[in-house]
Amino acid sequence: MKLFGFIIVCLTGGLLLYGTGELPDWGDPHSPASIHLSNDYIEHAMEQTEVPNLVTAVLADYRGYDTMFETAVVFCAGLACFLLLRDFRPKKEYYYRHVPTGVVLHVKNNERQIAPGKEFEDVDKDWVPSDTIIKTVCRILIPFIQIYALYVVAHGDFSPGGGFQGGVIFGSSFILLAISYNLKTLMKRVSEKFLGIFSAAGVLVYVGIGAFSMVLGGHFLDYSQYIPFFGEHHIRALGMLGVEIGVGMAVTAVMAIIYINIVSEGRHDEGL
Repeated sequence: MKLFGFIIVCLTGGLLLYGTGELPDWGDPHSPASIHLSNDYIEHAMEQTEVPNLVTAVLADYRGYDTMFETAVVFCAGLACFLLLRDFRPKKEYYYRHVPTGVVLHVKNNERQIAPGKEFEDVDKDWVPSDTIIKTVCRILIPFIQIYALYVVAHGDFSPGGGFQGGVIFGSSFILLAISYNLKTLMKRVSEKFLGIFSAAGVLVYVGIGAFSMVLGGHFLDYSQYIPFFGEHHIRALGMLGVEIGVGMAVTAVMAIIYINIVSEGRHDEGL
């Protein structure tokens, strides 16, 4: 089976490399994209979209379908990681640390589990004491990282950034929490169910904004259809902000899903 998969990957890679021979040279000013689309975007994007950031205008307006499917691909990546790695088999061994004495108990009988609390805490098999300095520094940094991620998402239409970048930054704050404390601490704050719903909701926010404009009589992502609800002033920028929020939600959740499943091999009990 592995050999068959290896052959499929090699054939697909070979076909892709063969297809690149037909592509124009890197930076070719005479390529179709440079002759038609790029010049049109550069000359008319500000006037047509009222968005200073040209990249955001292209991603969330001119190429609305393309970006929507990119968000769907990110969601599918998280879903595939979940389906391939998630292991629902019950845990066979448990480790508990007696907090007052520091003694670690190894329990193999599922019927003799100890309820974690002030006296006992649930620890990993290769438990090591957490570093107070690292935990304290990360506890201080994480809120600032998350605020900066929200800033990147909110200002995607005016400056470099947007939902993809902001989502990655916000997701990295979850990973930092798991590394500085442990995976169980992260899972207590963002459950698997929450992450799954949050990632799907992000895609639905994007699709909903685009599809509802069609219900109102316009095209997909036709932000002008929302003028009766939000007014004409910066309506496109507001619509793009909604789209960026949806992308950011999906990327944040998928980042956490991929990390949690990979570091714990789908068990969600122990990690790095």
